[in-house]
Amino acid sequence: MHSPGRTRILRGRIGLLGALVCAASWVVVAPVAAQPPGPLQRAHVDVLFIGAHPDDEFQSLAAFGQWIEDDRLRVAVATITRGEGGGNAVGPEEGAPLGLLREKEERRAVGFVGIRDVYYLDKPDFWYTLSAPLTASVWDGPPQRADTLERLVRLIRATTPKVVVTMDPRPFNQHGAHQLAGRLATEAFLRAGDANAFGDQITGEGYRPWQADRLLAQYWDYPGPTGRGCATANLTDPRTGLPLRGVWEGTWSKRYNRTWAQRERDAARVYVSQGFGALPKRIDTPREELGCDWFTVLADGGEPVPPRSNPEPKPLYDEFARWAAGIGMPWLATRAQPDYPANPATTVEQAARKPVVDGKFDEGEYPGTGLRLGYWQGTPCKDENDCSATVHLSRHGDDLYAFFDVTDDVRGTALPSSDCKRHWRTDSVELTVDPRGRSDDTSTTYKLAVLPFTSDDGSCAARDADQHQGPADGVEHASVPRDTGYTVEVRIPVTALPARVDPDAMTVNLLLYDSDTQDKVGKTRLAWSPFGSAQADPYAWGLAELPSYTPPARAQAAPVIPTEAASSCDSFASRWQSRRTGVPLGAGRPPVSCGRPTHDR
Repeated sequence: MHSPGRTRILRGRIGLLGALVCAASWVVVAPVAAQPPGPLQRAHVDVLFIGAHPDDEFQSLAAFGQWIEDDRLRVAVATITRGEGGGNAVGPEEGAPLGLLREKEERRAVGFVGIRDVYYLDKPDFWYTLSAPLTASVWDGPPQRADTLERLVRLIRATTPKVVVTMDPRPFNQHGAHQLAGRLATEAFLRAGDANAFGDQITGEGYRPWQADRLLAQYWDYPGPTGRGCATANLTDPRTGLPLRGVWEGTWSKRYNRTWAQRERDAARVYVSQGFGALPKRIDTPREELGCDWFTVLADGGEPVPPRSNPEPKPLYDEFARWAAGIGMPWLATRAQPDYPANPATTVEQAARKPVVDGKFDEGEYPGTGLRLGYWQGTPCKDENDCSATVHLSRHGDDLYAFFDVTDDVRGTALPSSDCKRHWRTDSVELTVDPRGRSDDTSTTYKLAVLPFTSDDGSCAARDADQHQGPADGVEHASVPRDTGYTVEVRIPVTALPARVDPDAMTVNLLLYDSDTQDKVGKTRLAWSPFGSAQADPYAWGLAELPSYTPPARAQAAPVIPTEAASSCDSFASRWQSRRTGVPLGAGRPPVSCGRPTHDR
């Protein structure tokens, strides 16, 4: 058992975890209670990572591997969902079967750096959103129990980590599930040491309050510096002023006889369902030019680290600021809202005649000016022959029309029309519509994706990550492939939109996904309004006015969001881990009943 006094995390020399701040104070922890006695001690780790999906930890595996090899620390991973809402580049699995497939990938990937235990909270994953509040309504809304935070507090008390690592909780340009994982991990870090928080875990389940010493948040896209000096640089997070520390990926692993950057890449390639198997096998960056895994220090000594005004906040950022203030860390919201550029604008003109949806641009169908798409994400186009697009919009009666004229020199994977979903895996176009122009997330919008070619001829269309993901009912579409690209033409009835159109405020975005591979992996993304997560951030979409149009009445439709989640009861690895560590399945309230007998073979 640990003494109640101050205890060093590291054994012997100051290792990589100590090098994060290059100060002795970094390697000292002060738990507020002794480690729980008896069988619960089996689950103890030094570092607990808390993420939202399988693969969220992979960009920190170089750091975790060094802490395990060089500093003899035990590291475990907690993953709130099994990623059922993600893509699948290897097969037809969706929903719970995809979640179990992704669990196998994660357990194998983290094993590459010596991590043994991965705890799943069995919460449902759904489509890509930028909204933490929307994610919370799915994880903790009916039919789920509202217990994600409770489960994380239980897991921290069971595993008694000295350091908790999590995801960036800030809202801009990242998955809402990532944000919420960071928020909940922060709250769990603060509450696990409070005997009054979830007191039945202490009085009825045998846990004790446990205050981890240090809370770190991943900072995936911090730009530098590089080289071994990045681990000793005295830097601050440019967004909050909090301490920013790095672990150099160029450190050599004696056990694996390669750099930790290469070992991290080896692990990442295990996530083949997410397309990571297409990553180059070898890291070709010279060792001395490799960078660091970066972490922002949110708390130290069990307490938030205080740092050293934003424009009028949009609702999503205002909600984040209220959350940050509510947990006593208001500085997390400093500069959380970026300076959005001016939204583009266009006028959707009335067509002189009803367009024929045949993939051909005919006179009188599209009277307005064509909208040129610009670079958004991925590998920039080499030139306009590599990838480029112009889109024309028009209206006739109560129908919206769009014509995409795409130049593309290499075709991506031809998927079957029965697999017309998760369109970013291959060549595709997307049209997003916020009929009222005031949505905070895409659950009240319309998003249509079209694959211009399939393996069984023709194009296919589906809705994705919107008010009702799935078949594109009522939509008419056509595509004409050519050697140098393709055209896509669509008709969308305004009655298919989730709310009545506001002709003066409707916003849209127009997006192109270019693959150039047969690996079901995207290469380049273009957009009319290419800011941030352009496909999922209605704040960035462009105004598309409909002059002299009176739309039909349309009641606001409630979002329909998939909530199917894989269960730890259906995972032999999770059941076996639970018996070994004593942590209940899903970190749920014991006794956890699977509702049926299980047969382990």
